[in-house]
Amino acid sequence: MSDTAVPLLWSGDLSTTLDFYRALGYEVTHEQTRPYVYGVVEMDGAALHFAPAPAELALPTEHVGALVMVDDIAARHAAFTAGLRERFGRVPAKGCPRITRFRPGQSRFSTVDPMGNTVIHIQRDEPRDLEYGGSRGLSGLAKVLDNARILRDFKNDDRAATRALRAGLRRHGATATPVERARAYAALAELAVAADDTAQLAHWTAELRALDLTPADRAGLAADENAPAALSAWLTATGDPS
Repeated sequence: MSDTAVPLLWSGDLSTTLDFYRALGYEVTHEQTRPYVYGVVEMDGAALHFAPAPAELALPTEHVGALVMVDDIAARHAAFTAGLRERFGRVPAKGCPRITRFRPGQSRFSTVDPMGNTVIHIQRDEPRDLEYGGSRGLSGLAKVLDNARILRDFKNDDRAATRALRAGLRRHGATATPVERARAYAALAELAVAADDTAQLAHWTAELRALDLTPADRAGLAADENAPAALSAWLTATGDPS
């Protein structure tokens, strides 16, 4: 026999909260309002339970509620995205509820439900010794890019990632390789898309295009250069809300 831990999250308005998880593809296996509010959703053997927060408890707007380990993180994010787009007519990427974006190679993403419960979905075989930015094997702008990646993809802190990249370019831009500068410009352009800042998007896109790169460099940077457009497409694509 083995023990099973089940996360107990705050329910808020239970019907609204459960509706969000239905959109993600969860099955609602329990929903009651009397004699007390309680709900349960399940997917692939993982269950999340919901109950009211104590009346005297002042909850922050968002709070970590659970970690869910999955076998295919990219497929799970794609499925959640499709479900949310169908339910809400768009991908909710800001406020509550929302889903964080996902870049190829990431090993985790988060969903935030209408109550502010944050569920972090993690690739089951994510390395245990994952280095959270600033690798000692890197220096200069390469190290800054590594830090910005962690801030963007793991901590969901776009503002901090933007500040790190801009500061890194000021400090190391003159000595960085063209490819490193290109990666920084592309990352800042992608962050501008996330912030809906068209002026900064135009600025960093122009900086990227002005670089003197070899065809081989351009080919190697294809994913970085395409990331802003891919994010824009993800954010703006619409569905058929019910």
